[in-house]
Amino acid sequence: MSFEAQYQEKRTSAAEAVRQVRDGDFIIVPTGVGEPPALLTALSEQRLDFRDVKVAQILAVRKYAYIDPETTQHVRHVAFFYGGATRAGGQAGWIDFIPNYFSEIPRMIERGQIPADVVFSMASPMDEDGFFSLSLGADYTMAGVARARAVVLEVNPNVPVAFGDCRVHVSKVAALVESSDPVLEVGLPVIGPVQQAIGKYVADLIDDGSTLQIGYGGIPDAVVMQLTHKHDLGIHTEMIGDGILSLVESGAVTNKRKNYLPGKSIATFALGSGKLYRYMHRNPALEMHPVNFTNDPALAGLNDNLVSINATLQIDLLGQCGSESLGLSPYSGTGGQSDFVRAANRSRGGKSFIVLPSTAKSDTISRIVPVLSPGTHVSTSKNDISYVVTEYGVAQLRGKSAKQRAQELIGIAHPVFRGELTEQARSLRIL
Repeated sequence: MSFEAQYQEKRTSAAEAVRQVRDGDFIIVPTGVGEPPALLTALSEQRLDFRDVKVAQILAVRKYAYIDPETTQHVRHVAFFYGGATRAGGQAGWIDFIPNYFSEIPRMIERGQIPADVVFSMASPMDEDGFFSLSLGADYTMAGVARARAVVLEVNPNVPVAFGDCRVHVSKVAALVESSDPVLEVGLPVIGPVQQAIGKYVADLIDDGSTLQIGYGGIPDAVVMQLTHKHDLGIHTEMIGDGILSLVESGAVTNKRKNYLPGKSIATFALGSGKLYRYMHRNPALEMHPVNFTNDPALAGLNDNLVSINATLQIDLLGQCGSESLGLSPYSGTGGQSDFVRAANRSRGGKSFIVLPSTAKSDTISRIVPVLSPGTHVSTSKNDISYVVTEYGVAQLRGKSAKQRAQELIGIAHPVFRGELTEQARSLRIL
């Protein structure tokens, strides 16, 4: 049977396609805009017909009707990372959470530690060789495809075709649904004066020829905006967004000086504008790969001068970062922060930056604290931390004693809290 004949045989409606799901199934869905809206809407509409189905994803960007505390016995969301659509449910306890390093989710799927009965994903139109591109989220989805009983794709002409390891053949697909709505666009975060000040400190420490991993958020994007004058930067990251695209357009990113995969920007998922998605389409300068390739510290660390830039919510005087919860209350997840901090530490000439405003709640709370708030989830350990940056400066902690670390961090705290932090550090016998 020809590839086109196979396509037509598997083509169906979203309502019919979700019948590939059985009671008790675990459905793998890609990161962010790789999630298939027609399929997840159909699943939501039919959720009362199912029992004990779980939908697992690292970042849901839309709150579908199945994300509902009243119907969790039918279909329940399982988060690898909380976002705006799932955070309240996680904090209330009716959305499940699986702790993870982003880089290790594919291995957990391969080992059966995370089930993968069904995959739902957005995909590009099929090419002449029978392949679809899962360019918006290769992440852990490719591992899911390898194990799933049923792969169900939502084919959309607005999904770019990308190079790299992100292709699925029609012979592996159980059902195909067609849609044509534009891929969801996600704008850049708001950047204020505090973010700009932090961005300036970090940008000044990034040399020409460095390879960048840039997390999502106002501060990482503030760094990006101050790198447009740099030369021959490279990209090896988890997320490609409009901030990175602006560096490409300015000429700052060329990938010429990368010693690992030179000439190529490397990422595992996309989150941005239509302009970004158009840039990705059949672009030989960009490759999308599974996250166990992009985020593996041993592989990412093969890039010389790798720079990682990630945000945290709170840091204690030893350098422990609480980046994913507010005390006991979950907020996000580990994501790729620890992966890339360790990768930068392995890299020859690498630098890892943890960035945060010095205060919260209109300067009433210090984000630099003697000890993390009770119950805080530690995302990056004291043993991995290197540079910490606030709007008041840069602290370099790697290789420093506990006393030196406390002094460095107090020095970049908000001036209002420095005296109090000093006294608390003394009472804890850190100073």
